[in-house]
Parts: sequence; C-alpha cells; structure tokens
Amino acid sequence: MPLQSNEVTLQTKQFAAPSAGKAGLYIYRDDTWVGAGLYKDIYVDGMCLGETAPGVFFYTEVDGNKNHTISTESEFSPNEITVYTEAGKHYFFEQYMKLGVFVWGADIRQVDEQQGKLKVDVSMQATPGTCSNM
Repeated sequence: MPLQSNEVTLQTKQFAAPSAGKAGLYIYRDDTWVGAGLYKDIYVDGMCLGETAPGVFFYTEVDGNKNHTISTESEFSPNEITVYTEAGKHYFFEQYMKLGVFVWGADIRQVDEQQGKLKVDVSMQATPGTCSNM
C-alpha cells in the first residue's frame, strides 16, 4: 500500500483545524498481530478511502454538520457506523480485526480524541484511493 510522504504525514499529525465547513476524519488500524496479513477496505459515504494494514491511518475531510457513514469490508457484508459530524471538529475511528465464522473480518468503532491522537501519532499515513473490492 502506498504511503504519504513524511512531510504530509507530519503535517496531518499536527491535527490542525479542518477546512472551513468541514469535519476531519482520522481512521486508523492498530499495529497488532491480530489479522496482520489482512488488508481491509474502508469507505466513507460509499466512496473508497483505501485499504488498511496494521499501523496505518487515513485522513479525510467531509462536509460538517451532516451524518456520514464509515464502513469496512468484512466476512459477509460491510460493517458500518454512522456519525453526525460538526464542522471544525476531528473524529477518530479504529478499524479492528475480528474472527468471523469462516475467515477474519473487520469492524469499525469511534474512539475518543485522546486515544485517537495517540494511535495516529505512532502510525504511518496511507495514500487514499485504492480498494481491493472495487
């Protein structure tokens, strides 16, 4: 998976305010051994954000003051979470692996800002745009 440059990653990790009228979404996958060899797609409002691996994160901005759906591919169908985002704020989500009936699947959950920033700080920023199930 392609990664962003160090300069872009360092800038994103400054957690500067999103663009006017926008909310920022940080979506990360922890660097653990659970499902380490698996790559799982992430979508925001049905659009491919990218494919995750352990220890990576994505950042994207969405329209503020609206509901948005973040989803991840899983064993039988996508798992998703819908959140209302306020303009000017950041939101943090963890994609995590879980054992399914036959294979490993993925799910997504919202985490608080403090935990999210800690995890993003030790992760590499992936370049958005490539999903395997497109």
